[in-house]
Amino acid sequence: MDAELPAELADHPFVMSWPVQWGDQDAFNHVNNVVYFRWMESARIEYFRRADLGTADNRHGIGPILASLKCDFRRQLTFPDTLLISASVLSIGRTSLKMAHRIYSTTQRVIAAEGDSVLVMFDYHAQRPIEVPHDIRAKIDALERRQPLPS
Repeated sequence: MDAELPAELADHPFVMSWPVQWGDQDAFNHVNNVVYFRWMESARIEYFRRADLGTADNRHGIGPILASLKCDFRRQLTFPDTLLISASVLSIGRTSLKMAHRIYSTTQRVIAAEGDSVLVMFDYHAQRPIEVPHDIRAKIDALERRQPLPS
């Protein structure tokens, strides 16, 4: 993403540009609420890819699994528009990560929606949560440009 981000997104290390599609709209002629969740998912998955956090199909079978997702809708969105969708890990617990997402309308020049997600590090072979590995914590700290906490 270009360096010229709106101030509302400056504290998020990952921002992607995404066009609103005509088919994203519903019978009320605005983007359907379900689409916002797909946009946050796209940003979340790309964040994981850039941080090299792994997926369930990696050789160890360890990766994040979504436990909770919430969205606060601030403004209606319509076609045409280009969005800036952000992702940031706010905190890391023993087995979970809390992420924040923002959806910014470049047409309206405002945050149109804000969301939070909780992800649990999961062993897909054993089908149970695991502690967030130290190397994943380090990768997130590097992407977030923050100093890791002493062990």
